[in-house]
Amino acid sequence: MQQTDIHLTKKTAQGHVIPFGPVNLVMVLTDTGMVGCGMFDVSALDSFSFPAAKVRAANGAVVTIDDLMKATVREANRSAMGRGITVGMTGRQALELL
Repeated sequence: MQQTDIHLTKKTAQGHVIPFGPVNLVMVLTDTGMVGCGMFDVSALDSFSFPAAKVRAANGAVVTIDDLMKATVREANRSAMGRGITVGMTGRQALELL
């Protein structure tokens, strides 16, 4: 497992890359929510009022934290949308709102 500090405008988040068979589970957690790769069920996290969005890279694969930051939000739960996260923004833009 790899853990990396991600410096956002107003806070520091924690990036995690976990090898998961032939793919990586990639996510960045802030103190209020998360942005992750396509392996996450952001709707399920909404049942806990936990803001979450998942992203997809242009080539389809989110393998690194850098990929996640540049990837496009494809789905956001209601809690995340309530914080201004929308489909189409980058992972970094979404994290800045968390």
